[in-house]
Amino acid sequence: MRVLVATAVLVERDAVAAAFAPSPTREYAIPGATLSRVAPAEGGPIVFDLLAAGVGPAAAAAATAAALTAAALNEQTDEQTDDRTSGPYDLVVSAGIGGGFQPEAPVGSLVLADEITAADLGAETADGFVPVTELGFGAVTHRPPESLVRAVAAVTGARTGAVLTVNTVTGSAERAAELRRRHPRALAEAMEGFGVAEAATAHGVPVLELRAVSNPVGPRDRAAWRIGDALAALTGAFGKLAPALESWNPHDR
Repeated sequence: MRVLVATAVLVERDAVAAAFAPSPTREYAIPGATLSRVAPAEGGPIVFDLLAAGVGPAAAAAATAAALTAAALNEQTDEQTDDRTSGPYDLVVSAGIGGGFQPEAPVGSLVLADEITAADLGAETADGFVPVTELGFGAVTHRPPESLVRAVAAVTGARTGAVLTVNTVTGSAERAAELRRRHPRALAEAMEGFGVAEAATAHGVPVLELRAVSNPVGPRDRAAWRIGDALAALTGAFGKLAPALESWNPHDR
């Protein structure tokens, strides 16, 4: 199985890589980015390609689409022919740290999306926010495979719920309350998941989003952020993923 893991920035990518040894084993250039290949220490049947895709849904979608296209076309300069290391990806994971809605997703906890929703893709009207789907365009939500969400939640201890993708990080209690009013199942917000999911869906590849909570959603209080703890939680989660992925059938959506 080949898994593409898209983070926003290098420190998140490195936190994922820390779950594996050796890390990384090889690096590959794709347009605008570099893939770092890692695998479980015991040499299992899963290979992970890690991608620091950039901040925000547009950058995440572009870099993820480039990696998926390169894999589909076998344009990566891979000298190996092992089925684990060549050909299209079986799964894409959007991963990193994010804000958690309190008290359901406390700082340091893990959140696994059972829906990946663009929270601010739409239009402001006199009657309030209208999602782009009500305007007759596109999509605002992608749903990961239910069986895989259950399996990954079981091995990682992650809480499951909606993860919101925003273009502007929430900085006030009023904005946090408005998001929760429109999305009552929301557990976390981040900036890349929907972009990653759009690219994966366009390629017909299932997608997950896994977030470690580094701060509460609401007023920006840097003293309350626990980025180191969240990155450590992200490393721990990826160290436990392999059994769930190995038992999952990619055709079971």
